[in-house]
Amino acid sequence: MNTQFATDVLEGLSNSPKSLSSKYFYDDRGSSLFSKIMQLPEYYLTKAELEIIQTQGLNMIQTLGMAKNQTFEMIELGAGDGFKTIELLKAFKNKKCRFRFIPIDISQKALDQLMNLIENQLPDLDVHPMNGDYFQILHKLSHSSAPKVVLFLGSNIGNMHDRQAKVFLQKLSKNLTTGDKIILGTDLAKSKDIVLPAYNDSQGITKAFNLNLLKRINRELGGDFDISKFEHVPEYNEVEKVAKSALRSKTDQEVTIRDLDQTFEFRAGERINTEISRKYNDEILMEICRDTGLIIRHKFTDSKEYFADYILEKS
Repeated sequence: MNTQFATDVLEGLSNSPKSLSSKYFYDDRGSSLFSKIMQLPEYYLTKAELEIIQTQGLNMIQTLGMAKNQTFEMIELGAGDGFKTIELLKAFKNKKCRFRFIPIDISQKALDQLMNLIENQLPDLDVHPMNGDYFQILHKLSHSSAPKVVLFLGSNIGNMHDRQAKVFLQKLSKNLTTGDKIILGTDLAKSKDIVLPAYNDSQGITKAFNLNLLKRINRELGGDFDISKFEHVPEYNEVEKVAKSALRSKTDQEVTIRDLDQTFEFRAGERINTEISRKYNDEILMEICRDTGLIIRHKFTDSKEYFADYILEKS
């Protein structure tokens, strides 16, 4: 049994309102579904960031200002499938930059997949994958004197509430030296008619992705969720600039999770909150960066201004 998963499920379903962490979306089935989501016409985020990297990668390298005669460390937090990262790595290699690539992920499987991709496309890359907690590994790496560029792409920071995002950037900043840089991917605030379909696609793949959380509890913790009695509920508030996903009970029901030795009651219409996705603009990011020791140095956007990769610098 995954003890941490069990602990977090017990805590989340015991809270009011009930919640489940979005980090548990990505078991094998969830990761497969998310790969399909990224190919959907409604899901603009991946395509927009890829456009930035492919069309402005060289400008990003120039803006980072890494000295050509010194080797720097490029550290990626949560490499995922590596699809966008490979394009950025190619741009750095083509520019003949001297760097060591250090992808960090809690999933060894994700690192193995990334290494296969790198071996196929960039076989001579100096790469040192590290499996574990971001900040524990960053603390070890902080003892190195090499300049650092940290990648946190894909709007991962959007899955955090603003206070959590500030704490995350504060922790990241503490492990960096003055002049070190961060490339931070953020989904930009925009109208509901663009944002909402990205979380409610016409093929129902995002729905299946969200409901897979309950299937995972059934598989791994002995739950007896009847998936047909829950529905996927996406929403987006243009004023708050936050997209949210939840699972809503269609009826009064009880669910027992054997490995937790617990039964949970659900009222008709009761929600399990599963994910938020904060949408950014300059003002929001400036406020979150306040008191973190990080300064916004540049902003790269795609042609539709749907997405931004910000360059942050440790002051």
